[in-house]
Amino acid sequence: MGSVDRSHDEFVTDPELPPRPLGPDSVAWRVSGDRLAILVGGAALLLQVAHPVVGAGVKEHSNFRADPWKRLDDTLQSLFSLIFAGDRALDEAARLRELHKTIKGVDQHGERYHALNPEAYWWVHATLFETTLGYKDLLGERITVPDQERMYAEWRQLGRILGLRNHHMPDTLAGFHDYFADVVETRLEDNDSVRDVLDSVQLRGVPKPPVWFVPGFAWNLAKPVNRELLRLTTVGLLPPRMRELAGLNWTAGDEKRLRRIGKTIAMVGKRTPARLRLYKIAYEAKRTAGLL
Repeated sequence: MGSVDRSHDEFVTDPELPPRPLGPDSVAWRVSGDRLAILVGGAALLLQVAHPVVGAGVKEHSNFRADPWKRLDDTLQSLFSLIFAGDRALDEAARLRELHKTIKGVDQHGERYHALNPEAYWWVHATLFETTLGYKDLLGERITVPDQERMYAEWRQLGRILGLRNHHMPDTLAGFHDYFADVVETRLEDNDSVRDVLDSVQLRGVPKPPVWFVPGFAWNLAKPVNRELLRLTTVGLLPPRMRELAGLNWTAGDEKRLRRIGKTIAMVGKRTPARLRLYKIAYEAKRTAGLL
């Protein structure tokens, strides 16, 4: 008997009527663009690859294991292009759709998958919204509920630019939270890609980040500290059910250490010049708009 095709006949395609890009008045502009957000990228990646479609695609078509920093950086660069690039956000969305057209195959359950499956495509975008909220909360800069509602509407706007349709995405912030909890509870799994991400969080065979201010000798000396930092910022931002699925322990002591780290990250961010603290595309957009 052949494998069951659960990738659906409906795929993400070019937007029918692309919405206007986000602008300086958006909440997403105000809260996004921080280079230090890469510290919580592990949580987003774990949530993403625990989805069977995403996990299978990453396992068979990604170079994540060879260069996890590049995968994290590419994810944030792409997201910030969608947020800050104005009309060029449409070009970035088209590039992503083209990139994912050939990512397809058969997963570990014998089921066919395609990276342009709207369910999986939206899930990746949804995890970035969820972890952005978690990151700001970690810094002690919790986004107010009214602003979360505005930002969620903006995230749906970005989703339409990506090629998703309204019916692929929950209508409201409350609906999103229900949806997210349901996916974590009923759809996610432990798989090979989850294990690969966890190995990377433990810095097994991972080179230093590709940034000038972290020399190689310092990276090697600080590996035990960095390993614990990444563990806390990754595991701490996961829902309890995802920790359970992946077999990850989390204690009250871990939570206290994470909150202390959040205060340190916030302090470092406030003392770092914006041109160093922000990704280039975010810095230039905010400076041009007079927000810096």
